[in-house]
Amino acid sequence: MDYSKKIYSGIYDLPEGKASEDITEGCLVIEGGAFRGLYASGALDALMEEGINLRCTVGVSAGAMNGVNYVSGQIGRSARINLRYRHDSRYVGPQAIRKNRGIVGFDFVFGKMEGIEDLDMERFAEDSREFYAVVTNLNTGETEYIEKNSGRNIFRAVQASASMPFVSRPVMIDQQPYLDGGCSCKIPYQFAVNKGFDKILVIRTRDKDYRRKDRSHKVVYPENLVYAAYPSFASKLISSNQDYNFLCDELELLEKEGRLMTVTPSKKVTVTRLEGDVEKLGRLYYLGYNDVKENIDRIREYLSK
Repeated sequence: MDYSKKIYSGIYDLPEGKASEDITEGCLVIEGGAFRGLYASGALDALMEEGINLRCTVGVSAGAMNGVNYVSGQIGRSARINLRYRHDSRYVGPQAIRKNRGIVGFDFVFGKMEGIEDLDMERFAEDSREFYAVVTNLNTGETEYIEKNSGRNIFRAVQASASMPFVSRPVMIDQQPYLDGGCSCKIPYQFAVNKGFDKILVIRTRDKDYRRKDRSHKVVYPENLVYAAYPSFASKLISSNQDYNFLCDELELLEKEGRLMTVTPSKKVTVTRLEGDVEKLGRLYYLGYNDVKENIDRIREYLSK
């Protein structure tokens, strides 16, 4: 098949440029969801265009990968990677699996890519802004938050945060095994609350009414078989749907109380985790972009109160 037909038709029309140096007080929380993360990519690009660069960013799974480009201030970079290379097997496919023992080729995405500007490491590493990648420790089943300037390898942490269970081998950091942060915490807003931020902006990748199916009726859980060596992690995976639904319900309550603000898809999201239709992914990107643009006055008002 002609590779060019597997690249998003609007790849050269995507927003580009550098975010301003201005810093907005508050914490940005970015949900994951694999390729549903294109919604967040669009939302973050719109925020950067509007000069909203929050002091702290915490991202889980695809949200961590999006967060790297947000903190580096590179508008459109995340979208260009996903919409250009979705069908390149070095990124997603056989070559990625062979080299990375997982579905995503992190060696490729963290390296030099044709048509993609290098990550602005100098800006990303600046002390003026915090960035946390959310990971799950397989030994404990607990959520951990690794900060970019903590002395731990932040790109290993981002890799772990975005390494899906069942299809990825654990990522070792300081001799501890880690996987997807979403296994233990799919929307890490409580981290921002606990850190005492007055302003918390949460970027969702599912519409507000979405809830996961209850699995409590099941008798046999494959998690107990696959992760028999990590019983605490298996238990966390088994309860993840219920935990997610609790987080969604609590988010709605906190938003009603004015404790935080969410940006959620204005349309039902039908994109799958490993969606291959790049035109559909492009539309999801612009849904996130336009949702922020259409609500920018409300976002500014919340952040400035």
